[in-house]
Amino acid sequence: MTSAPEGADWDPGTYHRFRGLRLRPALDLLRAIGPLPEGNVIDLGCGTGAVGPALGQLRRRLVGVDASPAMLDHAERSGSYTTVEQMDLAEWRAETPPAMIFANAALHWLKDHATLMPRLAKMLTQGGVLAVQCPNQNRAPSHRLWLQIADELFPGRVDRANLPAVLLPAEYHRLLAPLGAVTLWETEYYQELAPDAEGHPVRRFTEGTFARPILSALSADERARLIREYEQVIGKAYPEGPGGTVLFPFRRLFFTLKV
Repeated sequence: MTSAPEGADWDPGTYHRFRGLRLRPALDLLRAIGPLPEGNVIDLGCGTGAVGPALGQLRRRLVGVDASPAMLDHAERSGSYTTVEQMDLAEWRAETPPAMIFANAALHWLKDHATLMPRLAKMLTQGGVLAVQCPNQNRAPSHRLWLQIADELFPGRVDRANLPAVLLPAEYHRLLAPLGAVTLWETEYYQELAPDAEGHPVRRFTEGTFARPILSALSADERARLIREYEQVIGKAYPEGPGGTVLFPFRRLFFTLKV
């Protein structure tokens, strides 16, 4: 799942803390894909390769592509991929027309989707599929509060250009409908997060993904201060239930395009 934004490399351990919850949308996306033509399957932004075993069931040559060396090392060692490629996802080009480009929780880190999505679609072989899932959570308190508090404490320090973002669903439909058959939907997952001795579960979930470019823009002392402030307010939006569990609604946007 990754295209590394500016800053430190992704931490596979931090990301894997919620591996099951992050994997479920990828499997839901995969279940929505019908028969494929001949050709490679590209796991674009493969991250640690968590979805590799499921993609491997398609019995195609499976190529994992990711910008993060640490995440790609995990993917390669999983044994699910025919080959892996370390590359900026914005610069990636298919050597031969693939049967499917599968991008789970990766492309929201890239900019200019109006250019990116048609460019990816045009790489596909006839009858091929572009399958995309992106978190669509930026307006929720879990994400909005990171940025709001950082702006209050450290004005001008966070470069919003480094933050993940997606277009409105109707904009993706407008971009892709002329290129083939589009299916588009959103799902809000009600995730039950287990108690965490190191902090509020929503903070622990988001600090390894959305909050990475925000935290990486700050010094160690500043990061600690931001985390303290976030911890003080996040429980009001996502209160703890019995035993310290937290119910965390998380919205994701999906679309497939068959060319």
